[in-house]
Formats: sequence, C-alpha cells, structure tokens
Amino acid sequence: MTGPNPNDKYPLPGNTNLQFIKNMITRPNIIAGDYSYYDASCGESFEDQVLYHYEIIGTKLIMGKFCSIAPEARFMMDGGNHRMDGSTFPFNIFGNGWEAFTPSIEELPIKGDTIIGNDVWIGRRATIMPGVRIGDGAIIAAEAVVVKDVEPYTIVGGNPAKEIRKRFSPEITQALLEIKWWDHDIEIINQYMGAIVSGNVNMLRKMKQKS
Repeated sequence: MTGPNPNDKYPLPGNTNLQFIKNMITRPNIIAGDYSYYDASCGESFEDQVLYHYEIIGTKLIMGKFCSIAPEARFMMDGGNHRMDGSTFPFNIFGNGWEAFTPSIEELPIKGDTIIGNDVWIGRRATIMPGVRIGDGAIIAAEAVVVKDVEPYTIVGGNPAKEIRKRFSPEITQALLEIKWWDHDIEIINQYMGAIVSGNVNMLRKMKQKS
C-alpha cells in the first residue's frame, strides 16, 4: 500500500475535479499541506474560492495536511474589509480625486492569517471569514458561515456557525492532538490507517512511539 503521490495535481487518474491543493497553488500567500484536497466539480479552482486576497495586505491562508474541502467552500480574506471608523463606503476606489482618501493598512480592520488545521473537513458552500482559526479534526457543516475560531475536533454549523457537538471526549481529543498522526511519515500512516480511520487511540499511541 502506497497511496496517491502527494506531488500529483490530480490524485485520481482520469478525474480532474479532485485536486491536491498544494500542487495547484499559484499565489505565494496560500500555503497547504500534503494530501489536502479540493473538489472542483463545479468548475472553479480552489484559488477562485479564496476571495479578496491581496499580497499588499500581507495576510495568508494556511492549511494543514489531509484536509477535505467540498465544492464552493469560500475563504473571505482581509482585502475585502472596509474602513469602519467612519463611513464604510470605499470612496478611494473610484478615483477622480477620491483616491486621496485611500485608507492605510493600519486604518483597516485587518484580522490576520486564516489558519486551517490538519484533518479538517469543510462542507459545501461553507464560508470562512478573515482571521479565523480552525483546529485540527474540526468539521464545518455545509453552508456554515464561520466568523470565529473553531476548537479542535468540534463540529460547527449555521450562520453564524455555532458548536453542534464535540466529536470525542476531552481525553481522546487531547490524545489525538498529542499523537498528531498527520505528521508521521506516510509509511507509518499506511501501517496505522485502520486505527486512523476508526479513531482507535490505543493503537495510535503505539504509532506515536515509533516517531
């Protein structure tokens, strides 16, 4: 058992919809880990779904390994923010003298990097707002609008997204966060894949001992 090549753009032969994100990226302000994929079955690329992401702003979208991103999931970035200490109308973009009122970076409500952990599942048409941090193992329900941080191994849904439930007990969650199966060599992951997909923490503790 070897699994797909993490350096392929399209890990399924003959299928160009399922794409390894890391190998499709053209923007320097997007970072993704091995095996994280996007389902582009609606015709858009992953980068098409990362909106208002301008290098001059300086913030990044950072994603871990083994994430599953469903079609039309969107990532709203800081470049879409308007000034909020007075009028929100962007006078400057219309020129003709109004460009003199272009706000500085310091005058905009910059939220910082958007960080997606490892083994995160983001459902169809979910929206992730700027500066949000989503913990390892979290699940974002379809069409959820995530406006604040999501704890590891937590399921959220709705608009605005709220916690639906924890996936595991605090003890199991802590064990999984310590084991970090996604950081092991793929040979070890292959060996323990049965334990990974079933959440067998006792077996996964043996995996950690091999690191």
